[in-house]
Amino acid sequence: MTIDHLNSGEILSQGTATDTTVYLCGLTGGDTSKDVAGQTRDVLAKIDKCLAHYGTDKSKLLSAVIYLDDLRRKPAMNEVWKEWLGDLKRPARACVGVQLEMGTEVEIMVTAAR
Repeated sequence: MTIDHLNSGEILSQGTATDTTVYLCGLTGGDTSKDVAGQTRDVLAKIDKCLAHYGTDKSKLLSAVIYLDDLRRKPAMNEVWKEWLGDLKRPARACVGVQLEMGTEVEIMVTAAR
């Protein structure tokens, strides 16, 4: 089995993939001046780009784990999430409240079929 690594560094890879499955690390938006909706849009754009690198897309999502620094922001994040997925089938998903790095409001990790 071949394992492909995307942007592998000292601590982690942005993504790893086998012939059939893509695993992305927890991605953040980067611009902490944005609210949770803006950060979520940025994260989802990164997910699209990483999935495309592996020749797949959000239509093949298997699961997602969403980390929020404050669960009261979940409705705003959900609106962006639903907009991004459109009419696609929803993946299995968990959303948990955690302490994130200063200013980061959302982090998302996904697994997709290739």
